[in-house]
This record gives sequence, structure tokens and C-alpha cells, in this order.
Amino acid sequence: MAQDTIREIDFGVDGMMCGACVARVEKKLKKVDGVQNASVNLATERAKVSLDTRVNDVSALFDSVASAGYEARTETLEFKVDGMTCGSCVARVEKKLSKLEGVLEATVNLTTERARVAYVPGLVDRARLFEAVEKAGYTAVALDDDAQADDDSPSEADRLKKALILAAAFTIPLFAIAMLHGVPSIATAMDRLLPARAWTIIELVLAVPVQFYAGWRFYTLGWGEMKHLAPGMNSLVMLGSNAAFFYSLVALVVPQVFPSGTAHTYFDAAGMIVTLILLGRYLEAVAKGRTSQAVQGLMQLQSKTARVKRDGEWTEVELDQVAQDDIVSVRPGERVPVDGTVRSGESYIDESMISGEPVPVAKQADDEVVGGTVNQSGTLELEATSVGGDTVLSHIIRMVEEAQAEKPAIQAVADKIAGVFVPIVMAVSAATFVGWLILGPPSALALAFIAAVSVLLIACPCAMGLATPTAIMVGTGKGASMGVLFRRGTALEQLARIDTVVLDKTGTLTEGAPALTELETTNGFERAEVLAKVAAVEATSEHPVATAIVKAARREDIALSEASQFQAHTGYGVEAMVGEHWVQIGAERYMESLGIDTSSLADRADALARTAKTPLFAAIDGQLAALIAVADPARGEAKRMVKALHAMDLSVAMLTGDNEATAHAIAEELGIDTVVAGVMPDGKSDEIKRLQGENQSVAFVGDGINDAPALTQADVGIAVGSGTDIAIESGDVVLMRADLSGVVNAIALSRRTMRTIRMNFGWAYGYNVLLIPLAAGALFPFTGWLLNPMIAAGAMSISSIFVLTNSLRLKRFKAALEPSRKLSPDDAETGATVDETHYNEAA
Repeated sequence: MAQDTIREIDFGVDGMMCGACVARVEKKLKKVDGVQNASVNLATERAKVSLDTRVNDVSALFDSVASAGYEARTETLEFKVDGMTCGSCVARVEKKLSKLEGVLEATVNLTTERARVAYVPGLVDRARLFEAVEKAGYTAVALDDDAQADDDSPSEADRLKKALILAAAFTIPLFAIAMLHGVPSIATAMDRLLPARAWTIIELVLAVPVQFYAGWRFYTLGWGEMKHLAPGMNSLVMLGSNAAFFYSLVALVVPQVFPSGTAHTYFDAAGMIVTLILLGRYLEAVAKGRTSQAVQGLMQLQSKTARVKRDGEWTEVELDQVAQDDIVSVRPGERVPVDGTVRSGESYIDESMISGEPVPVAKQADDEVVGGTVNQSGTLELEATSVGGDTVLSHIIRMVEEAQAEKPAIQAVADKIAGVFVPIVMAVSAATFVGWLILGPPSALALAFIAAVSVLLIACPCAMGLATPTAIMVGTGKGASMGVLFRRGTALEQLARIDTVVLDKTGTLTEGAPALTELETTNGFERAEVLAKVAAVEATSEHPVATAIVKAARREDIALSEASQFQAHTGYGVEAMVGEHWVQIGAERYMESLGIDTSSLADRADALARTAKTPLFAAIDGQLAALIAVADPARGEAKRMVKALHAMDLSVAMLTGDNEATAHAIAEELGIDTVVAGVMPDGKSDEIKRLQGENQSVAFVGDGINDAPALTQADVGIAVGSGTDIAIESGDVVLMRADLSGVVNAIALSRRTMRTIRMNFGWAYGYNVLLIPLAAGALFPFTGWLLNPMIAAGAMSISSIFVLTNSLRLKRFKAALEPSRKLSPDDAETGATVDETHYNEAA
């Protein structure tokens, strides 16, 4: 093949560990159509591919890397797009961006006026992306430039308000003259004062500033759309209002060119069209601003400055100057500026912004605090652990913004329809005009004009474009205020469709902090001696069972020796040397693997298991020494949650590594339908996959740390956090506090949001399907009634406003299940979530 028909593509590959990885990626790449050669470098983690220039779509290269088990390195750029007004604008910008070589995905949000593009560096850059937006007829603005511009220039709502006030000032007298002239007695008096033609000239004078000053935006935006052969909402308004204005102007200046009886003027209609559309746009801008209040509110929680110790002195500095490990002082009533660890002082912190819990939480030395929370009483000195974009609050803001920007499948379909909607409306308008001329009465020109203009003005692609993003924005914002974070906008759509909820047991359904309830020794072993040795081994572990045993020993004032040679066997147990004795602790299967006979305590272990207690065995120097039982009680709200899920017609299942008897005891207590016990940590995702294979749509609820594979495999992964310990990267939905009421509320909110979206679409499409024929004159043969263009313009504005206000109703969403209890400052402290994989629970 000639050299000029081959091009080189160079991109990064993440996840490769060895030469076998390199070989696997190269093999997959070489199988892609059009690839002449592929070489992968492990050291630089880059792939170089020789590709036929006739192949325009490079996404197959990245799909092949993914099929090999690795990830092609791409970048994401987010920027503002000015000038979009409807769904057809969105579809047009996305189409232009997606056509660029190297662009893997482009999504545009009408409500936020932002584009998010995933692309391959080297194949495309920001300049080419911006150029594509310009070619579509819009303006791309970098977010940093936009932020600077916002400081100096008025907002879109302010500009619209100014144009609306001017338009109204001229339109009100214009409309009054036209309407009063339609009342015979008043018209007679007016004609005595001035001739009818003079009044028409006054109407023209009043209409000019409305048409060409207040409505100038429709010329600039509408002409830009037409110039790029991509008509949108602005084109419809420009054509409709100009048709009314210039038809009237010709009728005033040279009425003889019109057939007899058709030389009417519509200056009042032209002015009202522009004014009503501006009013609608202004109300839209105000309402769209309200949809993003959640993110704005979160941003306002960020402090502007911090008091930092520098060279032994306290200094007030800008927040971006605070570095990790700095010592920061927070006085009573101040917001905590950064995430940190308390080094000195005691206080109560209001953490409601991250947990939804209104009761302040006690903080003292070594406790963690989160930036954005409010210090209530004492002064605290913190050591900064996370600053800038790494803080929990920054993660939350970024997560909410990303969820709001993402496009669910239902919106992608709507944007495709909106992309062809405006050209179809223009064709219908032209057909209406011609149809009236052909089929109408002898003097049909005026009627044809009115009907054609009404069709242009009543069509509303804006409502189609706003139906989904406004509901997603309000829904995700409302969720954030309730402590339910949607990491992806698509999670709202998927969560509304689930029919099965699968829950992890330990730390999710249960408190995750078991207590020692039994320790029964065998002949020859003393209880205190066994407890001392077992606790010495467990003191090395962070497992909740270990913590329970150590706490029990300390309560009994048993001194603990130092353990050595500690080993953990995932899913089985632990062992270590205590003094001169080898101590082994674990599940029955661990004892069996060691060849230790547990039959003497087997019946007792079964009895404990049936009461939802976890039996463990301890062996000393190879001899069975004791049966240990710990109980991990179910969360107070777990039973209410299961009942609420059943009321929502959902099946509830539990996955656990615990034994069958213990698992079924918990399930019976809570009313859970299905139990899958004895599952090792790496087998949970397989169980989820099995349920999905049975045509079930599955949501998995776990602690977000050990359950990452299952959270990823599920249709929707719900990670249960605990305020500062949030596994943000694990689930599609993150519950900010460890309260299972959030599961019910997340599902209820997603269903309510999708119901709102469907209602929005029902209105948007139903409105256009019903009213466009009405505007075209479908009722005229039966009633003699024809829609006035002014009414058509008002109806178009009302359609968009209905969609926006309907979405804003989500702000009034009430929790479907209230939290189980409110923590008092004295008992607000919760245990941290830790690794739970080396015992039989393995959950």
C-alpha cells in the first residue's frame, strides 16, 4: 500500500503490567479493519498504529483495546456553547463535534449550555473543537474565559430583561392602538383625531424599535442558523416576526399590490410576537437558573479564605494557597475551609451539608472534618489532608455537575427528533401558505399569511430540548440536598427501571460493628487464657470481628501480649504466634483445612448460627480451644427499608459470605425474599450477572469498598457512605450517610424524575402535534376560526415555561422513607468502614 494512504495514530494505553499485556493489545489492534501495523510500548504505555487513511472512524481501535482488558487514554474537554435555544441546536452541535476525527463522544446540555467531549489527544485539539462549534453557527467559550466574563458582563437573564422592558414599553401602546381601533365607537373618535393611515404609521414607528432593537438577537442568531443551513427556534421567530412586519409595511406603503381586501397590517402582531417570545425566553432563563441552584449552593459552601499557621504566626490566606499538611484554625461559627484531621481542640460540627443529619457531631483530636461544614462551639486546629479539587466537597460538586451533564438514552432520541423538527415545521408552514392560496376563498392571501406565520410561531422545539436536562438537573440537585448523590445522569433513568435490589449484609444491612457474645472453651483451656491469646492475635487486625474481640478483652481488663508472624487468609481466618503458642482463628472451613476436628462444638455452632450469630473457632498449638460467637445486629432502619422496597413492587435479595444459617436468620428477621450465602468477595459480581441473565434489572447496595466489582456489574450500583468515608468512585449512586433510607429515597426520586420527564415529553410532543394543525387552519372550514399569530407566539412561550416549571416541581420532592433516628452529639460518632474479607462473612 502506498505510503500516502497510511497515517500514524499514537495514543496512551492504561493498565498494562507486563509483556503479555503488550502482546495482547497488539494482537487485538492488528485485527481491526484498516490497521497495517501496531506496536505497543510498555515503558511509555503508548500504542502506535498504522491505519489506512480511508478509515475515518478510529473508535474501533479503542474498542479493541477495551476488549483486551485495558483502557485507551483519552481526554475530556468541557466548554460553554453560546447561542443554543432548542433541541435542534443541541443535535446540530453534537453532530458537528462527533464528525471530527478523534472525537469519541460528544454530549451537549441545553440547560447548562455546556458541551462535554471525549477525544484522543493528537487527533483533535481544542481549537478544532471550537471551530466545529463555530461552523454549526454557535460560539464556543472556554470555561475559564466564561468565568472571567461573568465577573464583568451581565447574565443572559439580565440582557433578556433589559430587552423585554424596552419591547414592552413600545408594544403596550402599539397593542392598545390596534385593539382600540377595533372598537367601532372608539375607532370613530380616533379617526376624528387623526386619519386611519396616520394611526397605522404610528404603529409602524412603535414597532420598529421592538423589531430591530429589542428583537435584534433573533436576527443574529436566526441568520447564523440559516447561513449554516441549520434552522432552529431563532429562525422560526425571525421568519414569523419579519413576515408580519414586512407584510404590514408593504400593505401600508403600496396596498395596491395586494388583492382586494387583503392589504391588512399586523404591526401589533409583529411587536407582540417579539415581546412574548422575549418574555418566554426571560422566564426560561430565570427558571433554568433555578434548576442549577443545587450546584451553586454547594459552591457557596466553599470558604474563600483560611487562617493558616506560617512561621509561628496565624495568617489569613486565599483558599488556593492552603497546602496539604498546613495547620488551619477554625473559630466558632466559621466554615471549615479544607478537609482535615483535628490536632487540638474540641467542638461540635454541623455536617448536614454532606450527611443530611441536622444534629451536630462531636469532634476532638484525631477526628476527621470535611470542608464546607460549620464549626459551632469550640476553636479547632486542623491538619489539612485534602485541599483544592481533592476535598470531599469538590468531589461532590464535580459529581453532581457530571451527572447533570450526562445524557440519558431518552434524551438522545429526543435530540434526534429535534434535529429535523425545525426544517419540517418550515416545510409545513410553506405548504400551509400554498394550500390556503390554492384551496382558500378568493381573498385568501391574508388568511394564508396568518396561518403560515402561526405555524412558524407555535412550533416549539425548545420544550423538547428542555424536557430531560431540566428534570435531570433538578432531580440530581434535590438528591444532593438529601445526601443522595447520582454520579451519572443515566443512573436516574436506570434506577427507575430496576426490579430487584440486592444488598450486601455486613456493614450494609447490619451495623458492621459486631460484639462478642459467646466464648465457650473445650476441656483443658481457661476462658481468660484463650481470650487473651485470641485478642492478642486480633489486635493486629482491623476486621470488625477482631475489634469486637479486642474490646471484650479490654472490658475484662485482660492484658494483651504482642503477637508476631501474623497472617490473614482471605475468606478463612487469621493466625499468629503469641508468646510460644501458635494461635489460629477462623471459620469452620478454616479448621477443616488445618485438619482440626470441630465436631464437639458443631451442634452449638449451628445453634448460634440459627440465631444470626457468627460462629468462629480458635485453635492453640493445633488443638481446638474454643468456640467464639459474635453478633452483628441489623441496622435499625433495615426492616423498614425492606418493607418500603416491597411496597414499591421490588424483589429484595441478600448476598453474603456468611454461612447459610446466619444469613437466613437475618433475612427472616428483615423479611428479605432471597438469600445467597457463602459467596466469596470475588464471586459477588458473578451472582449479579446470574440475576441479570434471568432478565432482572439489578441494583446492588454495598459499602463501596469491598463490593466494587458487584457495584460495577449491577445495572445500578449504590454505595453506602458514612459522611467523610465515601467511596465516590465505586457506585453510580452514593449515599452520603450510612442510613438505608437513602436506598428507598434514591429509587423514589429516580421514579419521580422519570415520571416528570415523560410528562414533559408528553406535553412537548402533544402540544406540537395538536397545535400545529390548529395553527395551519384545521378548524377554519368548520368554525371559521383562525389562530392569531400573537396567540401562537404566546402559546410557544407557555410551552417551554410549562416544561421548566414542571421540572422545578421536583424541588418539592419529600423523602419516601425518613432516616431511622437522629444522632445526638454524644452518640454521633460512627465506626469507620474497614476491610472485611478474611473471615467467613467476607462481605
